[in-house]
Amino acid sequence: MPTQFQVIIKENPARLSDAGATLFAESAGHAMERKGFFTAALSGGSTPRGMHRRLAEEPFRSCISWKKTHIFWVDERCVPAEDPASNYGTARKDFIYRLPILKKNIHPMPVHMTPAEGSIHYQKEITNFFETGPHEIPVFDLILLGIGTDGHTASLFPETSALEEQKQLISIVKAGMPNVNRLTMTYPILNRARKVVFLASGKGKADIIQAILEKKQRGLPALGIQPHSGKLVWLLDREAASLLPMNQGSDFIGSYAFRS
Repeated sequence: MPTQFQVIIKENPARLSDAGATLFAESAGHAMERKGFFTAALSGGSTPRGMHRRLAEEPFRSCISWKKTHIFWVDERCVPAEDPASNYGTARKDFIYRLPILKKNIHPMPVHMTPAEGSIHYQKEITNFFETGPHEIPVFDLILLGIGTDGHTASLFPETSALEEQKQLISIVKAGMPNVNRLTMTYPILNRARKVVFLASGKGKADIIQAILEKKQRGLPALGIQPHSGKLVWLLDREAASLLPMNQGSDFIGSYAFRS
């Protein structure tokens, strides 16, 4: 059965950021009603930064139960938090330090360890937090992803062994820019989320967005994101969606399925 997904197109990056923050708040609200706390996993990149900053502003600052929110990371470069390439460091500066999130609820990847030690440690941290059994996979309420022009998402790059991982929830990858070791969540845990949201903006992403959503090029890592029972959303600005047939007029929301 083809994976159903929703496409949301916003006029510009500012409106995309606002829509992303709204989706974050909605997921948080549903999670609070269902179980009393909220879990989200963040990615790096330039597009999410506007959304992160928006979360630290009203109404999102007040309407989200930040003290019951747990923040994890989808992937991270093995660099110090002070390094400009650090996803955690960037998020910390953009919004985490500006919100009443409890320190114990912030779960950065352990880049101070060796990559091998860090991958094992983070997987244990996640499974211990979710209290999952040896054959269970944790379910995040929301996972936010970006997309590279080569079709990578998280740190799942083309032609890397992490794409084939079926057991480990965290893999080590050395790819991308800068070319350093990275830790990344793998398909098994990414595809168990209740909601996965891709964010993309700018003309530079238009070709790859078309290739993925119209399945014009097989083997792209982002195509491996097909939640088993959760929802998949593509949140784009007008420029990133410029080659899609539904990119007409003002803001757009529609539901689709990947073609076989």
